Amino acid sequence: MAPDANVECERYEETIAAVGGLDLLLLGIGVNGHVGFNEPGEALVARTHRVTLLDTTRSENAGPFGGVASRVPKEALSIGMGTIVRAETIVMIATGERKASAVAGMLRGPVTTTLPASFLQLHRRVEVYLDRAAAAAL
Repeated sequence: MAPDANVECERYEETIAAVGGLDLLLLGIGVNGHVGFNEPGEALVARTHRVTLLDTTRSENAGPFGGVASRVPKEALSIGMGTIVRAETIVMIATGERKASAVAGMLRGPVTTTLPASFLQLHRRVEVYLDRAAAAAL
């Protein structure tokens, strides 16, 4: 809803910096391994940015939109992976068997832009909370 998405993204980054960074960041993981709407791809963006949501992400987020994926906005603003990994502590929560493959890749796979959550392997303080279904591929 911001009049200028690029200005809003920069304002958000400046606000994070002004308060001394993120002490605690709570994240979920998408079935495709995205975190914070940082979608899989050839490259990731470090700072807060506008992102085009993949169809899988839109489907997964349809609940608040009456369960209809086509009602989910095609774009969102997201903090970037650089902003995420600069957080002091990260807590990742994943539930459900649909997340099991992404969780396994996040924890045991290579660090890759095609599974953005894998970058959490590089962070010094991440706590991961899983239900049995999300942990099934470990």
